[in-house]
Amino acid sequence: MTERAVPPFHIIEPQGIHRPVIVASPHSGRNYMPEFLRLSRLGALALRRSEDCYVEQLFEGAPGHGATLLHATFPRAYCDVNREAWELDPTMFREALPAWCNTTSRKVRAGFGTIARIVSRDGPIYARPLPFAEAEKRVSTCWQPYHDALAGLVHDCVARHGFCLLLDAHSMPVVKGRGDQPDFVLGNAWGTACTQQMTALVEHVLTAHGYSVARNVPFAGGYVTRHYGRPRRGVQALQLEMSRALYMDQDSLQPHEGFTRLQVVLMEVVAMLAQYGDTLAQMAAE
Repeated sequence: MTERAVPPFHIIEPQGIHRPVIVASPHSGRNYMPEFLRLSRLGALALRRSEDCYVEQLFEGAPGHGATLLHATFPRAYCDVNREAWELDPTMFREALPAWCNTTSRKVRAGFGTIARIVSRDGPIYARPLPFAEAEKRVSTCWQPYHDALAGLVHDCVARHGFCLLLDAHSMPVVKGRGDQPDFVLGNAWGTACTQQMTALVEHVLTAHGYSVARNVPFAGGYVTRHYGRPRRGVQALQLEMSRALYMDQDSLQPHEGFTRLQVVLMEVVAMLAQYGDTLAQMAAE
C-alpha cells in the first residue's frame, strides 16, 4: 500500500437529521506506510501500542444519531494531530530547527511531540535523526489536512446550528502497578473548553453503567480540546479517554467481548449529546 493510496482522514456524514455534534478520533489511524516502517527501528506491532485502537469503530454508529464522525487514517506515531503543528524535539532532526518550532513543551520533553520520538514501552522509534523535510511532509500531508477538515466541520456546524458540540475520542492504556485507574477521563481543560453541563451529562451516562470517571486528571485535554473549545463562541469541546482494557487485549491488540457493550454505551453518550443539542437549540429559539 502506497502512502497516497489512503486519504489522511475519513468523514462520515450524519444519517437523517443533522445534529450539532461532531465525534473526532485523531489517534486511531492504522495505515502504517512501508516508507514509515523502513524509517522506524520498531515493527508495526510495537508502533501500534501508541495507537488508540478501534476508537473510530466504537463510534461508527454516531452518524445514526445525527452526529458527524471524523477519523484520521495515518498513525499517531507518524504524525500526532493532537499537538501543535510544529511541536518538535530538536534531538530528532539532523538540522537545527527553525526558531518558530515549539521545542520545549512538556509533550516534546516526554517524547510525544507532533512527530513522536518514542513509543512508551518500546523505546525510540528511529535509529537515526530525521531530516527536517520529513516533518514538513508529515505536517503538510497529515496534520494540515486533518485540521482543515475539522475546522471546516466546526465552522459549518456553527453556521447551521449556531453552536457545535465536539467530542474528541481517545483510549488510554492500563499501566500495571499504578493502582486504581479510572475507566474514563473527561478533559475539559479545567472548565475552559466546554460547559460543566456538557461534561456532567457525559459523566452521568457513564456512571449510570457503573464505570468510574475522573475529570481532567491525568488528561485535561490536548491541542484539539484547547484549540477548538470556545464556549463563548458557541463551540464546546470535550476530550474523552477510555480505558483500553474495557474493550481490547493490550498485548494482542485484539478486541474482546467488552467491545460491543462499550459500543452501546458510547452510542448512549452520542444520543445524549444530540438531545443536549436539541435542548440548546430550543432555548436559543425562545
